[in-house]
Amino acid sequence: MKAKRYFSVLLLSVFALGACKKTFLDKPINGALEPQFLQTEAGAQELLVGAYAALDGQQGGDAAIGGGGSWEASPDNWIYGGVAGGDASKGSIAGDQQPIEPIMKYNPDASNGFFDSKWRADYEGISRTNNTIGITNKVATIAAATKTNIIAQARFLRAHYYFDLKKMFNNVPYLDEATTDINQPNTTDIWPKIEADFLYAYNNLPNTQANVGRANKWAAGAYLAKTYLYEHKYTEAKAVFDAVIAQGVTALGLKYALNEKFNDNFRTVTNNSAESVFAVQAAANSDPNGPSNANDGDMLNFPYGNSSPFSCCGFYQPSIELANHFRTNPATGLPYLDDYNSHALTTDMGVAAGDDFTPDDGTIDPRLDWTVGRRGIPYLDWGIHPGTDWVRDQQYGGPYSPIKNVYGQAEQSENGDNTSWAPGSGINVNLIRYADVLLMAAEVEAQLGNFNKAESYVNMVRSRAANTSGWVHNYKDNDNPTAGFTNTPAANYKVSVYPAGAFTGKDFALKAIYFERKIELAMEGHRFFDLVRWGIADTELNAYMAYESKFTNDVKGGKFLKGKSEYYPIPLIEIDLSAKGGSPVLKQNPGYH
Repeated sequence: MKAKRYFSVLLLSVFALGACKKTFLDKPINGALEPQFLQTEAGAQELLVGAYAALDGQQGGDAAIGGGGSWEASPDNWIYGGVAGGDASKGSIAGDQQPIEPIMKYNPDASNGFFDSKWRADYEGISRTNNTIGITNKVATIAAATKTNIIAQARFLRAHYYFDLKKMFNNVPYLDEATTDINQPNTTDIWPKIEADFLYAYNNLPNTQANVGRANKWAAGAYLAKTYLYEHKYTEAKAVFDAVIAQGVTALGLKYALNEKFNDNFRTVTNNSAESVFAVQAAANSDPNGPSNANDGDMLNFPYGNSSPFSCCGFYQPSIELANHFRTNPATGLPYLDDYNSHALTTDMGVAAGDDFTPDDGTIDPRLDWTVGRRGIPYLDWGIHPGTDWVRDQQYGGPYSPIKNVYGQAEQSENGDNTSWAPGSGINVNLIRYADVLLMAAEVEAQLGNFNKAESYVNMVRSRAANTSGWVHNYKDNDNPTAGFTNTPAANYKVSVYPAGAFTGKDFALKAIYFERKIELAMEGHRFFDLVRWGIADTELNAYMAYESKFTNDVKGGKFLKGKSEYYPIPLIEIDLSAKGGSPVLKQNPGYH
C-alpha cells in the first residue's frame, strides 16, 4: 500500500510527541509512546508543545522529491509572500534554489517540490493539533479549565495552519479530530472552519498564559479579525479589532503597543515585546546535540559575497521597486503613492567595488534602512554596506541586502545560531505584530467609511517611524562599528503623519493604507497575499516585473495570469496519492495541470 504523505502524517505523528524525523511519515518510530500512555494531563501538554513546535515549518522538506530545506516551508513565507509579492528578488545567482525561480515568475508547475514541502509542514501541524484535541478529550483526570485551555490553544494553532494553507492553495481538504475517512476532497470552502476555531479560541483562552509564545485570547482575537477581513466581513472584523486594540495584551500581560523603535521588532533582545501579538519562538544554540530551535527558515537570507561576514547565502534581496516606495516628498514627508518609481533612489548598479559612490541624498522614510541594506549606509553594527562585495550577482538580483532577519555583530556569539551549515538566528518570526493589527483595522474602518479613524491608525504607525531615536545613525568609528553610533542620521530622513482630514474618501484612504502596509511590513511575507485579497495582484505584479526588468534579469519573462496565479498549484504528488477507485480525490486548481 502506498504511504499517503499528508494522510500518513495525520495518522502517525501522534507517536512522535513533536519529534522532527522524516521517517515517521512512512512508519511508526521505534520506541515511540503509544496513545494510551499519552492520556494524561502531562501527555496532553506534551502533545500541545509538539503542535507549537510545528510552527517553524521544518517538518515539511523531503529530499526524495527535490526538497528538504527549512526555507521551503518557512513560517514567514518569504518565498510565497515576499519574493512572489515583489518585495524581493530570489537573490543569489541564477539556478541556485532553482524551484523558486518559476514561483517568482508565476509559472510554476504542480511537481515543484517546494509546494509539497509547504503542504506537508502545515498538515503536520494540523495532525499534531488534532491529536492534541483527541487525546485531551479522553483525559478524565484533568481540571475543566486546564482542558479548555489546552483545546483552545490547539484549535487556535489548527486554524493558523489551515489559514496558511487557504491563502496559499485556496482549495484544501479539511480534517479534524473526528475525521475517520482521511481521504477528504478539497472542494469545500474551509473559511467557516477556520473562523469557528479562532472564535472558540477567542472565547475560551485566558487573557494571559504562563509561558511566553503561547496563544492567548488577544492573539486569537487578532487572527479572528484577520479572518473576517479576508472574508470581507468588515463589520464583524471591526468589533473584534476594536476589542483587541482597546484591551489586548501579550501572553505575559504587556498591553499591546508599538515599540518605541521600529527595529526593536527584529532584535533578539526585544523578542516578545508589547508589539508581538503572536510569534514563532526562536532560540540560538539552544541544544548543540539536538535539532535547531533557531529561525532557520531564513538561513539563506544573509548578505553573501567577497567580504561578507556571513557564511551563506545571498538570497531574498529587496527589490529596487520596493526601495523606491520609501522615497518621501521633501516638502511634506509623505510618500509618493502613485509615482514612486518616478522618484527612484540612487543605486550602485554597475558601480564596481572600491569605486566612489555617494548614497542617495534625497528625503526618505527611515524605515528603509532597517529593511533594505544599501551601499554606503551602516548595516546594523556590521559596518558600512559595501555594495557589490556583499552581493553575489547584481545583474541578477539587484544591489540590496535583507536586514530584518539578521542578528547584530556584537550579539553574534549569543544570538547567531551555529548548529547548522548556514546562519540561523534567535530572532523570533512575528506572524502578527501590533502595527499589522493597526493597519488591518485601518483597512476595515476605511471599508466602512470611517475615514478619520482609519487615518488615526495609519498615523500611529507613521508617528513611530518619525521617532528620531529609532533611526539609523552614523558610526562613531567606521572601522569599529560595534563601538556605537553618533546622533547624526545616516541619511536624509523625513517622514510625517497625514494632516487631519487627508483621508477624504475610500479610494484615497485604501490607497494610503495599502501603501503603508507595503513599507511597514516589507520583507515580512505579507505582500503577495495582500495583493491577492485586494484583487489587484495582476496589475501590481505585472507592473513590478516590467519595472524591475529594466535593471535585473531575475523576473524577465514573468507574467501574472489573473484567475490562475492568485493561488499556487495543489502538489501533484498529493493529488496522485489521493487516488480512490482509480481517480484522485483532490482536484487541481484552475490553470494548472
